[in-house]
Amino acid sequence: MGRLFPATNLLPHGQGDAVENFRFVWREIRAPLIIPMVRMAVWICGVMSVMLFVERVYMAVVIVCVKLLGKQRYTKYKLDAVREDLEMKGSYPVVLVQIPMFNEKEVGTIHLFVCHLLTSVYYLFPCQHFQVYRLSIGAACGLSWPSDKIIIQVLDDSTDRITRALVEMECLKWMSKGVNIKYETRNNRNGYKAGAMRDGLKKIYVKDCEFVAIFDADFQPEPDFLSRTVPFLLGNPELGLVQARWRFVNSDECLMTRLQEMSLDYHFSVEQEVGSSMYSFFGFNGTAGVWRIQALMDAGGWKERTTVEDMDLAVRASLKGWKFVFVGDLSVKNELPSTFKAYRYQQHRWSCGPANLFRKMIKEIILCDKVSMWKKFHVIYAFFFVRKIVAHLVTFFFYCMVIPLSVLVPQIHLPKFVAIYIPSTITILNAICTPRYGLDLFVTVFKLLLKKDNMTLTVLMVHMNRSLHLVVFWILFENVMSLHRTKAAIIGLIEANRVNEWVVTEKLGNTIKQKASIKLSKKPRSLAGERIHTLEILMGIFLSYCAIYDLLFGHDHFYIYLSLQASAFFIIGFGYVGTLVSN
Repeated sequence: MGRLFPATNLLPHGQGDAVENFRFVWREIRAPLIIPMVRMAVWICGVMSVMLFVERVYMAVVIVCVKLLGKQRYTKYKLDAVREDLEMKGSYPVVLVQIPMFNEKEVGTIHLFVCHLLTSVYYLFPCQHFQVYRLSIGAACGLSWPSDKIIIQVLDDSTDRITRALVEMECLKWMSKGVNIKYETRNNRNGYKAGAMRDGLKKIYVKDCEFVAIFDADFQPEPDFLSRTVPFLLGNPELGLVQARWRFVNSDECLMTRLQEMSLDYHFSVEQEVGSSMYSFFGFNGTAGVWRIQALMDAGGWKERTTVEDMDLAVRASLKGWKFVFVGDLSVKNELPSTFKAYRYQQHRWSCGPANLFRKMIKEIILCDKVSMWKKFHVIYAFFFVRKIVAHLVTFFFYCMVIPLSVLVPQIHLPKFVAIYIPSTITILNAICTPRYGLDLFVTVFKLLLKKDNMTLTVLMVHMNRSLHLVVFWILFENVMSLHRTKAAIIGLIEANRVNEWVVTEKLGNTIKQKASIKLSKKPRSLAGERIHTLEILMGIFLSYCAIYDLLFGHDHFYIYLSLQASAFFIIGFGYVGTLVSN
């Protein structure tokens, strides 16, 4: 291990002494402290990897059976009779549509600096008036439902006066067209989104509503959304929630949004579908869903004790015996965060909140007597512990810490099944189960082969070949993001300072898609401060050192992976990812 700092005699006297002192300390603590700690970490990460592997294999088996056999749970409900009854008798229930908002600004002509992930070339996109709030208000007002049976409720918590005025004007415009739309504001932001929706349900005009549909400010439901979701609730009194999937209007905006799409597609196509099909339970996504108001109130209503009020409500409703259904063939258009800053804050909230909710609810779940032991086990072990905690911890600590440290400590042996076979299998399962890149594409290709539709088949194969290379970028990007997710999960578990940090995810509006490109200077000064991310740069330096050491003295060829992962950390650390918006 003396080769950890070779050729110290070539350094200046002062630097050479410092290196020698560090080598001495390293030799003294290596055997009694470092080696046992790394071995323990290998063992713990090995156990967590097996847990994650078993969970992924189980979900893959279930989803393959569901997809190939066409046995999605939502297809089992017979809704034709319910829809006919609605049309013939006109007995439509009153539906409340809630649209929570916060500072959804209308901006005039702006210029967006879009930076390519792997180069330092910037492009200028002039965009005219992106108006996020108009998207959801307009789509909600366009829902196909009797006008006397629907109430649009815009819950505006904006602190900016101009924003409030613009949103109110938009509501007045639709009100003048005969739409039953209510514009509600508060003097405070108590409870954030959960508080706004809770206060919205207390309004006197809501007492006649049976169901509430929820859409965030950038979501755009199709006109038939209610006619495709409400019948589930009308014909099945045990159902409390109908959830639709998300469809992303800006997934091809940059590489970061395409990688986000892959992760979220897995969440909807696998995790939500498996939860719906096997347990009638899954986490509410906070938007693009319809709740039975009775179920919502029975669960205790909205609570702001964590940053995932939607998941909190879903778990409490499930413990009361309510069932959920995920409608996989119904999608709602929305926008992915395309700036790294917005995405990082979103992932902090999505990782910290579930861990904190797990801490708060584990006793309540165990003591609940309205659900089976099997469902309790699923919620505690699979839904919370493996997916929300173990997945983050093992990704960061094993792939970004333990493997690099094992290079520096040759006494540590990494079993191949933990270091290679398990992560490879998990990656393959994740990739093949996403609609754009895997299982759904395979099913489509199989059906086209039976129909001998060669032209469409060729187009699909070209599309698949264009996308397969993203799996490598996806792995590296997810490993980088595991740094922030792990930190957030630990904060949630121990309830540290940032446990209740709520930062609204910024969306740029889909008008960014306008095709105009003008090359700018490679280092715009206004972006330099926002581009630098210290933690990622430090991780890149650490992994680069380990890669060089393994290349010179190692035998396991880990330097290939380490150099690629270090590059990913550097790329993100220096801000060459996503869309950068100038000030």
